[in-house]
Amino acid sequence: MQAKPQRVRLVLVDDHPLVRDGLRARLDAVPHIDVVGEAGSGAEALALADAVHPDLMLVDIGMKGMNGIQLTAELRTQHPGLMVVILSMYDNAEYVTSAIRAGARGYVLKDAPSHEIIAAIEAAMAGGSYYSAAVTHTLIAPPAAADDSLTEREREVLLLLAQGLSNKAIAQLLNISVRTAETHRLSIRRKLDIESAAGFVKYAMEKGWL
Repeated sequence: MQAKPQRVRLVLVDDHPLVRDGLRARLDAVPHIDVVGEAGSGAEALALADAVHPDLMLVDIGMKGMNGIQLTAELRTQHPGLMVVILSMYDNAEYVTSAIRAGARGYVLKDAPSHEIIAAIEAAMAGGSYYSAAVTHTLIAPPAAADDSLTEREREVLLLLAQGLSNKAIAQLLNISVRTAETHRLSIRRKLDIESAAGFVKYAMEKGWL
């Protein structure tokens, strides 16, 4: 018998009321998700975090004033147990990596089907992470042709290292263990004789991957 999904107290954060209305309509149909508040700005979201103690916030990245990445970082400091999933129009690699560094547990595109949004919420609440397929592809897809000795997985890891992600963040994004991410990193260093983060960036730029 399949276990019931964990009940989630959720706050919607987006500076467009129509977007929040649409999200609420989609999520109100999910029995184990309770939308307990809405915020139109980062400041409102921080106040709601104090007032209603949600489990998770679904946060737009492109808000005026305090953007979604800044809000995520503030929430991580002030409410470390509160999960954040970014919901954005943009699959820009810089936004995604910045969101991961800030502490977001998921990044889903706004045009994603409802089941992806729900999957991201459930993954975050279970202690994992979730990223739209298009987002993952944006981050880890180097050119098909490669003239080095790296495996395809090592190229993916190198590209993420060049974008400043930690072993833990890479493990979450690629759905591998932290130890496996560390092993790939050591293998890359051995094969390419690169010891520094700047070296990863230089190599990726020379390959045209950044």
